[in-house]
Amino acid sequence: MASDTPEHSLHPDTLAIRAGRETSQFNEHSQGLFLTSSFTYESAAQAAAMFLGEVEGYTYSRFTNPTVAAFQQRLAQMEGGERAIATATGMAAIQAIMMTLLKAGDHIVSSQSLFGSTTNLFAGLLAKFGVETTFVDARDLNAWRGALRPQTRLLFLETPSNPLTEVADIAAVADIAHGHQALLVVDNSFCSPALQQPLRLGADLVMHSATKFLDGHGRVMGGAVVGSDALVEQVYLHVRTAGPSLAPFNAWVLLSGLETLGLRMEKHSANALRLARWLETQANVERVYYPGLESHPQHALAMRQQQGGGAVVSFVVKGGREAAWRVVDAVRVISRTANLGDVKSTITHPASTTHARITPEARARAGIEEGLLRLCVGLENADDLAADLRRGLD
Repeated sequence: MASDTPEHSLHPDTLAIRAGRETSQFNEHSQGLFLTSSFTYESAAQAAAMFLGEVEGYTYSRFTNPTVAAFQQRLAQMEGGERAIATATGMAAIQAIMMTLLKAGDHIVSSQSLFGSTTNLFAGLLAKFGVETTFVDARDLNAWRGALRPQTRLLFLETPSNPLTEVADIAAVADIAHGHQALLVVDNSFCSPALQQPLRLGADLVMHSATKFLDGHGRVMGGAVVGSDALVEQVYLHVRTAGPSLAPFNAWVLLSGLETLGLRMEKHSANALRLARWLETQANVERVYYPGLESHPQHALAMRQQQGGGAVVSFVVKGGREAAWRVVDAVRVISRTANLGDVKSTITHPASTTHARITPEARARAGIEEGLLRLCVGLENADDLAADLRRGLD
């Protein structure tokens, strides 16, 4: 491959390793870790010029740090965006977007099957400041259209959804948003840019809980917002002022996570498909939700806009909460934890953990049954994982 190949033409797997390198005067091969709160200047005039934005440079790590900048540049290129801004967590990324782009009196249309904290942010915190949200079935394009109001400024979409892996047509929802002069924001945490690039399908902004697959090893917290330079600049100004920024050490860890993202997502998807097919054959399993299954209602759509089914498999066991908890308590290999995106497989009961703080009505609307379990399939041997689940299912 020629050394002068433009970065925008490189495969995401190559960008995950080569894009966004920030080196010091030592020309280190691996990304350097800049653990400093502030940076010095050669003169008072240089300091003034940097703070005014007249010259580029690093001033204070809340908003300028070489390690964080490298992570932002790499992720932006992998997503096909012009720019990225990193945040302390995925929820901080969503909050930064909303606090930047919305004001009292504005309206959001959001998919209803969401991470529980996202639902609480929209229905609780944003409502407190006069921003109203209408929740719709992400799969129903007429529902998106019907929920629009004159004051609708933003559509928010999580696809595949948490935890039912519902898949929405990103390009179609983007057309609906843009026809109303609104923006589309997509949570791409489940797929990552290795499997899905919403900006190329028409989304205006993509956000991540980098804590999940971008790290991939359950080590650090992080979040990010990716999009056009004009939109991300607005979010950057909020992060600079309000301070929900990513720590340099966390950015350094996330950079190493990105380097293996493509390989991990390929293996996650292969393992998840095997487990999903196996779960469909189990007598005590009522339903299995996984986009890679031919039985999934949006399978064809998922295979068009994703490069794999991803790692998350949800399934409903017969017998409600008691039976679901029995499966959770029986595992010996799979980790009992509410996090996901790890090389280690994890299992959780959404109704009593990730979605416990939302109202029963909201849980019912989102399809969170008492017998539902969410499995994030890691990189272990798939037969060992099936044997581990069989203990509780039998």
